[in-house]
Amino acid sequence: MSIRKRLILSNIAMVVGPILLLLIVEIIAGYLLMNVIEIESRDQIQKIFISIHFIGLLLILILTNGIITYFLSKSIIRPVNRLTHAAEEIGKGNLDFKIERMRKDEIGKLSDTFETMRKRLQESQELQKKYQENRNKLMMNISHDLKTPITSIKGHIEGIRDGVTDTEEKMDAYIETIHTKTIVMDRLIDELFEHSKLDMGRLAFRFKEINLQPFLIDLMEEYQLEWDEVDFSFDAEKEKDFRAKVDPDQLRRVVVNIMNNSLKHMDKAEKKIHIDLVEKFDEIIVKIKDNGPGILNKDLPHVFELFYRSDMARTSEGGSGLGLAISKRIIQEHEGEINASSRIGHGTTVTFTLPVSRI
Repeated sequence: MSIRKRLILSNIAMVVGPILLLLIVEIIAGYLLMNVIEIESRDQIQKIFISIHFIGLLLILILTNGIITYFLSKSIIRPVNRLTHAAEEIGKGNLDFKIERMRKDEIGKLSDTFETMRKRLQESQELQKKYQENRNKLMMNISHDLKTPITSIKGHIEGIRDGVTDTEEKMDAYIETIHTKTIVMDRLIDELFEHSKLDMGRLAFRFKEINLQPFLIDLMEEYQLEWDEVDFSFDAEKEKDFRAKVDPDQLRRVVVNIMNNSLKHMDKAEKKIHIDLVEKFDEIIVKIKDNGPGILNKDLPHVFELFYRSDMARTSEGGSGLGLAISKRIIQEHEGEINASSRIGHGTTVTFTLPVSRI
């Protein structure tokens, strides 16, 4: 029953109840005066009747109001007090409790609203804690990944200053190393900046509808020109439009990140990268498969995490551990998903999906 109906019924009870009880008292008093109690005069009967009437009315009002107030207090004030206590606990930052629904009225709905608010605050608190942990981890990784090339640059500059490079060949080698390390640092800073813009929602996406088949073929042919020792292959249903609404520059970054990651760890004499393009239901599925060393099962769930690199990846030159994390964010902005599968010794397949454009 709603609070409004409850208040209406209580007001009716406060009027009707005393009247009915007073009538009962009058009937009982009249019966007692006329048949049980012996009274000599009519005036005395009238005085006693008025006294009983007044005392009865007073007791009835007290009793009625007391009963109605008690039930209203039980059904309204107590739940409100419990909600007040819950609000105080939330105000103190204590979110480890549950607000039970007490009634099926407005207060019950208010309890549900409080519980929803508590859950969202708790989720927000946990998310904030996770963000803080990620920030701490991010700072540690940035410090580590910047310190390595800086230490190398510092060592080579000190060598030049101390006259270690006493030949032109040594000088060229030192300068080349310094140049390589600065490129690594520059790429790391660019990727950090890119990820920060993604994280803050400040990276502008310029979506347009394209056919993914020629887009991927053109990109693969660019790689083929640079990596003639790698066998690049492509498979898709010919003469079919795989149309999707994407930001071509950002999607190119995703494919480049994946392919660079594959090429970096190639360990076979015959190196292969194969791209599959298929449409299934309302999704376009892109699979990029290599025949590299594969990824360990313990590493596979973490490959899209910030700065995550397997032990093998850490030994390779120039990896920041940001490429796949950025790729995941870009695909998510395209309302798609990305994942990886792998078999040790047989290679890795990175798969991402994009919604089909029906416009």
